[in-house]
Amino acid sequence: MKTARKNKKDRPRGRQADAADLAAIQSYLDADQGRRDRLIEYLHRIQDDRGYLDSGLLTALAETLRLSTGEVYEVASFYHHFDIVKAGDSPPPPLTVRVCDSISCQLAGAEALITELKTALGEGLRIQPVPCVGRCECAPVAVVGTKPVTNATTASVRDAIARGERTDSPPATARDYAAYKKSGGYTALKSLVESGDAAAREAVIESLEAANLRGLGGAGFPVGRKWRIVRDYPAPRLMAVNIDEGEPGTFKDRHYLEHDPHRFLEGMLIAAQVVGIATIYIYLRDEYAGIRALLQRELKALRDAPPCRLPEIELRRGAGAYICGEESAMIESIEGKRGLPRLRPPYIAERGLFGRPTLEHNTESLYWVPELLEKGAAWFTSQGRRGRQGLRSFSVSGRVRHPGVYLAPAGISVRELIDEHCGGMPEGHRFKGYFPGGASGGILPARLGDLPLDFDTLNDYGCFIGSAAIIVFSDQDSVRDLALNAMRFFAHESCGQCTPCRVGTTKAAQLMSENTWDQPLLEELCQVMADASICGLGQAAPNPLRCAMKYFPEEFN
Repeated sequence: MKTARKNKKDRPRGRQADAADLAAIQSYLDADQGRRDRLIEYLHRIQDDRGYLDSGLLTALAETLRLSTGEVYEVASFYHHFDIVKAGDSPPPPLTVRVCDSISCQLAGAEALITELKTALGEGLRIQPVPCVGRCECAPVAVVGTKPVTNATTASVRDAIARGERTDSPPATARDYAAYKKSGGYTALKSLVESGDAAAREAVIESLEAANLRGLGGAGFPVGRKWRIVRDYPAPRLMAVNIDEGEPGTFKDRHYLEHDPHRFLEGMLIAAQVVGIATIYIYLRDEYAGIRALLQRELKALRDAPPCRLPEIELRRGAGAYICGEESAMIESIEGKRGLPRLRPPYIAERGLFGRPTLEHNTESLYWVPELLEKGAAWFTSQGRRGRQGLRSFSVSGRVRHPGVYLAPAGISVRELIDEHCGGMPEGHRFKGYFPGGASGGILPARLGDLPLDFDTLNDYGCFIGSAAIIVFSDQDSVRDLALNAMRFFAHESCGQCTPCRVGTTKAAQLMSENTWDQPLLEELCQVMADASICGLGQAAPNPLRCAMKYFPEEFN
């Protein structure tokens, strides 16, 4: 095998890290040691400390981790929240104000807000339009540093800057470890561990199967069956918890974590006990800085006084990439790589994190486990409408009087959801249509507002429920504009790995920006994206476009 060619001083070719950068990089590592899989964590530490990624430090980091400089650069440049500054270039301003311009915020006037902020705030900071930040119920949203400003106006953003508010804090609404234990928390986990009985672990899976609990992150795979599949693969088995929650219109995981994080953590630990998990990785989107501080605090409390022997738990931080909500892309990110979806098979249940069998779940799926074990499957299945069983958590935003997270029977319709939970439509607005599953779930008209909102029921209409992110719009809104917003989002967030998605979403957004849509060409483009894209992003990207043309033809006459 050929070795690397060296120069006259017997050093490898290419830029070498200088001694000062090599010394400086040590402070960003773990106990003076670096792990390849924690590359993104180290990049965050540099970005947080300096406000950008200095190219000299990136070279030093590559040398310390024994990676090529190109590999470190390709990871750093993949994620939206990293700013690479090359030697001689000017760093970004010390403060960035990110303003969400996704669907719910667009409906609430984000475009005008961005324009006003760029004029009003002047020099010394950066106004950056960004995709959904997961606070759609209080749109429009600006984020000053990591501090969200909800229902934002130019005045409220200016005031937050003047007060020096730069960092989000743990939510005061959260029930802490002591309060959770006092109310009986972790009883189910301790009983399971103390029994040490395979029959008790089997009974947990049987309860989940009897309740027909399905994954609530979007795919809807049966939870009990997933546990069985992973449990049957050889140890060591790992677990990845997906709290990326980047689908526009989705904020239910944040809601539950802000109120009762230990209910989720207990469900996570029960799953680990039943399946036999050695290490748990919690992958949290970077936009949830307050939740990150909360979980760091509560995980420390849990470790300091554990209810039982705990598996190793690592809290990992995303870096602004919607694609990492796809399970295999998330796993690539946890391994310290670009979030590129993997080709399947093999599925991650067989070969996931670090090549090991991996159990993957979102927050809400695990959040239900303790309550289901306490109240029983019959309690859960007794809920529902129109022949459906169970409960669903709906993130509702857009043109309703009271947006928020609502727990409602599976099979409820959007019209019932609006009237019974959201206080109806705002004055002067008439219900025109809705996104039933975020940007990727398609668009349906008001005349289909009585369809049951549940798994598998919307497929015949070119839509799906997904993460149950309901975005309502009215007769004062343009479906063309909303569909274009969704397509621009997909184009921005495509990982670029496959041509149908990378080129298709960009080309579709360009065609949709024209005054007259070339509908036959757009339909052909949709078919290619749906048939040939590697993962769900490209496959689902055509949904809002196709629905706009199918259900709202009056906007194209």
